[in-house]
Amino acid sequence: MKMPRIPCDCCGREIAAGMVAGRPSKGRVWRHDPPGRSSVHGDALVSCPGSLRIVELPTSTRQLELTDTVEDAHPDGIDTLPLF
Repeated sequence: MKMPRIPCDCCGREIAAGMVAGRPSKGRVWRHDPPGRSSVHGDALVSCPGSLRIVELPTSTRQLELTDTVEDAHPDGIDTLPLF
């Protein structure tokens, strides 16, 4: 699954943002290094201050639509049993 890329507020880089449980329109920016980290901090692990922030996700996605019948869900003729 491809995650949407969001520009980091601190460094401006396009960073992947994963969904936050229970908040469908929100995402958490993945941990990333600031630009030029190695020249300033050497081998030290230093995250960008924008890492792990919660941001609004782009709304270009649609919610999954469930079908009414089992036949519609499996047009290839796969036999399934309803769960309930």
